[in-house]
Amino acid sequence: MFRLARKNGVPLPYASVGELRAAYDFPDLQGFLDLYYGGTAVLREVRDFHDLAIAYLERARTENVRHAEIFFDPQGHTRRGIPLGSVIEGIAGALSEGVRTLGITSRLIMCFLRDLPAGDAMATLEASLPYRDRIVAVGLDSAEVGNPPSKFRDVFARARSEGFRTVAHAGEEGPAGYVREALDELGVERIDHGVRAMEDPDVVARLRQERIPLTVCPLSNVRLKVFDGIAAHPIEAMREAGLFVTVNSDDPAYFGSYVNGNYRALRDAFGLGERELAELARNSFEASFLDESEKREYLDEVDAYLA
Repeated sequence: MFRLARKNGVPLPYASVGELRAAYDFPDLQGFLDLYYGGTAVLREVRDFHDLAIAYLERARTENVRHAEIFFDPQGHTRRGIPLGSVIEGIAGALSEGVRTLGITSRLIMCFLRDLPAGDAMATLEASLPYRDRIVAVGLDSAEVGNPPSKFRDVFARARSEGFRTVAHAGEEGPAGYVREALDELGVERIDHGVRAMEDPDVVARLRQERIPLTVCPLSNVRLKVFDGIAAHPIEAMREAGLFVTVNSDDPAYFGSYVNGNYRALRDAFGLGERELAELARNSFEASFLDESEKREYLDEVDAYLA
């Protein structure tokens, strides 16, 4: 952030990296979002988005991440005057480079900001169509409370008609009913977070019956005060209920926990052994938007490790 701020002449309200790190103590989701959107102001040019994405991939590779499905929020940039093409070309170029130089395959998921009007999301979707070959899916994120999935029904219907896969944040700060809405109103294939689904037995039964993947981010939930601590997180109860759970990182630079940190936290809190952790890893590949042959290759690696 400081390097890009200097390059682009963007003033930051922090005197040092240390002072900025101290601000990474969020009272809730909105507190995080305020800092997050302030940080995005340093991103101005194609190269900025490229460098940021490469920095992430290099960091992820140190943890032996083999495949990453990455969310980005174009409206956070276009509403401050950055061309959509600059955002997509920068990130997508880095992802292509990551395959060649780091051996990490990837898919790009374009999210709509749910606290903005649905018309803005529709305009973003339409503007993205020339880049259709670089984006595998659309999603929904940002402030959940007061912004139900049904608000974006028409946007997701249009996205599906254009061939996009669909996911949505639901049931993190919002109620279990938002998970049901995301399935019924948006037709999503995966639920991001979904932890509050556990408050509604009918939603749990449906998720289990339809084997809907849940991309759970335990340490993010703790940092955003959704749960008091990792021991209070319902992920073990979700697994015991037969839900299709995967473990993920969420804005890892801000929350200080890349994906292995989440695996380690679950291991330590719940006594998970290698077979349980491998099951979670298998789930992540099975739930991915990779084609079946690519999935099989990665699943075989997990099985070979266990053997």
